[in-house]
Amino acid sequence: MNTPLAEALSVVLLAAVLGFAVVRPKGLPEAVLAVPAAGIVIATGAIPLDHAREEAARLGPVVGFLAAVLVLAHFCDVEGLFQACGAWMARWAAGSPGRLLTAVFALASVITAVLSLDATVVLLTPVVFATAARAGVRARPHLYACAHLSNTASLLLPVSNLTNLLAFETSGLSFTRFAALMALPWVVAIGVEYLVFRRFFRDDLSAAAHSPEPGETPELPLFALITVGCTLAGFVVASTLGVEPAWVAAAGALVLAGRALVRRRATPLAVVKAASPAFLAFVLALGVVVRAVVDNGLADALGHVVPTGSGLPALLGIAALAAVLANLINNLPAVLVLLPLSAAAGPGAVLAVLLGVNIGPNLTYAGSLATLLWRRIVHGHGQDVHLGHFTRLGLIATPAALVSAVAALWLSLQVV
Repeated sequence: MNTPLAEALSVVLLAAVLGFAVVRPKGLPEAVLAVPAAGIVIATGAIPLDHAREEAARLGPVVGFLAAVLVLAHFCDVEGLFQACGAWMARWAAGSPGRLLTAVFALASVITAVLSLDATVVLLTPVVFATAARAGVRARPHLYACAHLSNTASLLLPVSNLTNLLAFETSGLSFTRFAALMALPWVVAIGVEYLVFRRFFRDDLSAAAHSPEPGETPELPLFALITVGCTLAGFVVASTLGVEPAWVAAAGALVLAGRALVRRRATPLAVVKAASPAFLAFVLALGVVVRAVVDNGLADALGHVVPTGSGLPALLGIAALAAVLANLINNLPAVLVLLPLSAAAGPGAVLAVLLGVNIGPNLTYAGSLATLLWRRIVHGHGQDVHLGHFTRLGLIATPAALVSAVAALWLSLQVV
């Protein structure tokens, strides 16, 4: 296929795949269109077969890790970890909306960093909704916090987000050095978001709370906590030994899933479903379609506008470009496109891309798949989410958090 036709076809298919993922007609999985689209770009020659294989091989370990983390988070929920979190939030808040928001920020930040953003969106959001109802406070600020922190709080560890894993592979950093460089941007971005939320939702947070309903206090699931702690320690050890983090995540998932199977609290089919194979197929197929777009001109076009260097102005420019691209084509395609272009400038530029694609999606619904999934979950609980309201919050919080986080990253690069 000649270049203009290949370029047009790949762009149209990418737009169709992303549009389908946003709308998900009749609740169909994202892979329903993504997999055929990947087959079309290969069959028509829009992407050479060896390039498709190369992209699949690059994404393979990332997809394997994602599957393991999804299983790990699911069986943490089966063990009762998230119910225990909800009980702790309710006790600590004691009917105060402001204290509950603080508790949600603390828990969502830790859960996103340790168990990935999917755990915050899929498992913590319903718990937060129920906790707000039991505490007699307005749910909106606490639910919006889950959406924003599923993106912003995923900056800390290579295992916190699918985009992080891709950046981690490109950066050449060790697990501990990655975390050390991102610790300050993580804290700063979350802090800025918290201040914005306190101001933006001041009416909701100052509203009188109804009498909180007493609830049961579940036992703390020590086995799940110990397993997660050992898995995190395993990531650090594996990084020093050059072992893929997917193997460590798989070990942690196997421990919790095996315990559930032995105790007959789950079936083998439930374990497979927890890994979300349709979503994994979507990630692989999307990577192939994005590679076709990159090969057919997008990389050349962006290569002229991506800032070079590792100074503060360059890092700000890279992060801003990544944020804009994430809101135009979603953050996963954006990181796949920008990482090869920024890798030559060093790990600072790669991490600036990560700041842009992780914080930037808070601006619009379509910025990340996590936000789209969060919206569906919130709607399923009968809570209205207005586009204008979400966007106004994003216009205030996103630039402030992004600029502050980039400045913190620049400082970390000088010090760490």
